Amino acid sequence: MKNLLLLLLFCPAFLFSQISLTSADFASSGDTVFMSRATDNTIDLLTTGANQNWDYSNLTPNSQAARVYKGMSGVSILVNFVFGAFAPTKYKASYYLPSTDLPVNQIGALLPVQISDLVQYSRKTTDSITLVGLSLAIDGNEVPIKSDTIETRYKYPLNYGDVHSSRGYTKLDMNPFYDAIWIQYRQRQTEVDGWGSITTPYGTFDALRIKHTINEKDSLRFVLFGSPTWIPLPIPKSYIYEWITNGEKAPVLKVVTTLIGGNETVTSIEYKDNNGILEVASNQIEIELYPNPVVDLISVKADFLNAFYSIIDAKGAIVASGKMGESINVSTLRSGHYELIVVSDNLSVRKRFIKQD
Repeated sequence: MKNLLLLLLFCPAFLFSQISLTSADFASSGDTVFMSRATDNTIDLLTTGANQNWDYSNLTPNSQAARVYKGMSGVSILVNFVFGAFAPTKYKASYYLPSTDLPVNQIGALLPVQISDLVQYSRKTTDSITLVGLSLAIDGNEVPIKSDTIETRYKYPLNYGDVHSSRGYTKLDMNPFYDAIWIQYRQRQTEVDGWGSITTPYGTFDALRIKHTINEKDSLRFVLFGSPTWIPLPIPKSYIYEWITNGEKAPVLKVVTTLIGGNETVTSIEYKDNNGILEVASNQIEIELYPNPVVDLISVKADFLNAFYSIIDAKGAIVASGKMGESINVSTLRSGHYELIVVSDNLSVRKRFIKQD
């Protein structure tokens, strides 16, 4: 017994720490994280529990995207009233991100309007992160939508064994742009079902595993042959597996699956990675920066749609980030050499430029 105790004392590498997650471990407004995406339909999602050693070091990235947690200072007046400074407290969003929670393909196939620019608004407080609503464009017209019932994504502190349930209800009336109504009803069951050490190509971390079970029922009302008609939009049951550690601001690994024919099918795998680890060949996308060198405003000509950018200084630190437009204001940067990284859903490209005073 004495020898066993000595082994445990002097070989700490064999022991993992059971951590706790708080608000500080999740992203805030202004944060940017890079996520690499991989494909592995055989990934092990069954192994979990206490004191685990999850090894996903063999994941191979096939694309990378920057996740920019954009603050509310640059939103439109309309969005500001719904989710910004003029909104009721429970709807005051902390940041927004592009969203995939709306079944656009299904709705777009049924309606003669174009729906685009989906954005999800989140509120981060000292004890939770909630999903307060969405905005989208209907034929180019921005429409913010509050969730009548606010879904809780995380409730912290998070510890091994914690379980909580939440639900969200969102109703979008598309009038006056089109006589249609979309309703989204979601139920989320969250369980911290494992703790231990996880290894990805990014590194090895003490982590908690969090499993979200999502049940969603959507429906659409529109006029069919002169009569209002409600139809269900089939949304299969889905699961989100996340391994989260202290201080990384995003899951070090996230796997999403969908229940198809009674079996879980992997739909996405992403893990936190280094800045700009992947780069698209120059013949795959065109991007131009001018003037270069630049003093105040640098113009960007690119083929990206719904893209985000980050500016990296010579030390590798992110000094600016945001949603791509036709130009970027760099007047506050110090003179020197920088790199612009532009990313969309599955493309990334980097261009160097010089800032002058």
